[in-house]
Amino acid sequence: MPRYDFRCRACGSTFKLSRPMSASDDPATCPEGHDDTVKLLSTVAMTGTAATPRQSGGCCGGGCCS
Repeated sequence: MPRYDFRCRACGSTFKLSRPMSASDDPATCPEGHDDTVKLLSTVAMTGTAATPRQSGGCCGGGCCS
């Protein structure tokens, strides 16, 4: 289940909520009980070899070029 970051405008705290994507835009209440919150833009960092595209060589990637 995705996690969404929120910030409370009243107290300034940030918090995360796990909820289905279908409820991603639903209002959220901060842990202090304030209702004036905004959903933050989250980023995903990809590291390691899985994030690196693999090439097999040549201009077309398959060795058919001379």
